[in-house]
Amino acid sequence: MIRFIFRRTGSLILLLVAVSFITFTLFQLGPADPASAACGQECTPERIAEARVALGMDHPFLVQYIDYMRGLVSPRMIGAPGAESICQWPCLGKSFQTNENVSDIIARSLPYTLSMAVGALVLWTVSGVGLGLLAALRKGSATDKFIVGAASVGVSLPIPVTGLFLLLVFVNQLHLLPFTTNEINSPFGPHGPGVWVLNYFLPWVALAVLFSAAYIRVTRTNMIETFSEDFIRTARAKGLAPRTVTFKHGVRAGITPVVTMLGMDIGLLLGGAVLTEQIFSVPGLGFTAVRAAISGDLPVTMAITMLAAFFVIVANVVVDLAYAAIDPRVRLQ
Repeated sequence: MIRFIFRRTGSLILLLVAVSFITFTLFQLGPADPASAACGQECTPERIAEARVALGMDHPFLVQYIDYMRGLVSPRMIGAPGAESICQWPCLGKSFQTNENVSDIIARSLPYTLSMAVGALVLWTVSGVGLGLLAALRKGSATDKFIVGAASVGVSLPIPVTGLFLLLVFVNQLHLLPFTTNEINSPFGPHGPGVWVLNYFLPWVALAVLFSAAYIRVTRTNMIETFSEDFIRTARAKGLAPRTVTFKHGVRAGITPVVTMLGMDIGLLLGGAVLTEQIFSVPGLGFTAVRAAISGDLPVTMAITMLAAFFVIVANVVVDLAYAAIDPRVRLQ
């Protein structure tokens, strides 16, 4: 176990370095010029040159990249000559657009993403696995056909279609739910958990419709295969209760592919649900990353990209550990 954790930690560091280098390179090759944007509309070539110096873009590409990566493990100086300040590690720099610390931007955006991720995760996991298991137990029945048909429709609906439909019906027409507001980002705030649930319910449903449809199909297929295995027939022949056979033996053996999907989806969602945040105007990591990429704000783009990669890698490690707990046949190498 210790060897596995050390090996995965080394892989995590290497992958984050690779992601940072690719992101940095793509930014340099892109058409955006942060110096011109920071200088304003009425800008002279001299002022653009001054802005490039202030942003640290007057150095060669590799020097900029090494300086950025060094700041993640040790303090570094940032800012224009004569107005420099110390950025303590891990130094993510300052936004090219607002001159705000990137760490403060992430700290402000992350609670919104967590609020969306947690609720949507619970909703699509419970509904997807539950309905998939029900369809497997009722294989060939009208219930099974209805669930499979609904899953086929759900998996084909893109987030923009589902999100806009929910807004049109439940907010604009029926006035049953409020439009998502930016003041509520935690169930522990002054508004309470009830208002928090109502505030994020539509984004949760929009995500759950798409994700749970895939979970239904995978769960149903794997549970049908598992219920036909020899060890399930043996358990039934021994006279075990149907509930014991289903949940203790069947679900435990057939749920591992769902765990893999869950780990990947959690990582991607924590990195920012871009489309969902854009549709519901939730200022989370995905919403912030899109605005930063459009405006050429490299420090913000770099930080969110690396954070998203970190979430995905850690989620994969957790999945591998969960495999060993769920299925004793799996051993960590």
